[in-house]
Amino acid sequence: MDATITAPRAEVLRDRYRSRLPERLQELAGPVEGDVDLPLHIVWSGRTSYSLDRPKSRMTLYRTVLAEGQSGDLVALLHHRLLAEQWPVLRRLISPYIREAWEDAFPELFRTAPADTTVA
Repeated sequence: MDATITAPRAEVLRDRYRSRLPERLQELAGPVEGDVDLPLHIVWSGRTSYSLDRPKSRMTLYRTVLAEGQSGDLVALLHHRLLAEQWPVLRRLISPYIREAWEDAFPELFRTAPADTTVA
């Protein structure tokens, strides 16, 4: 693939995800249990309801919100403790642009992610 095409697209994606980040990880004050229904601007087809009490459902919710949510959605739907707990696996399920933006802004997430983590 031509680097002149890839580099600008990559930078646009990085900027998009960086612009959505909260200033502090602790600003993520979403629910920690129960069911969460995502709005249509985040998930426009397929499954829209997720259970935070079921690990796979919670992982899918976080993956979707990280990819499609705006800054207000991140703060309202994600919780900083749950994000940090899931990060070692979640970081391997999301786009490298999302992962880089979050780990650059919040090094404490990167420290929770061992290099040998495998996706279950």
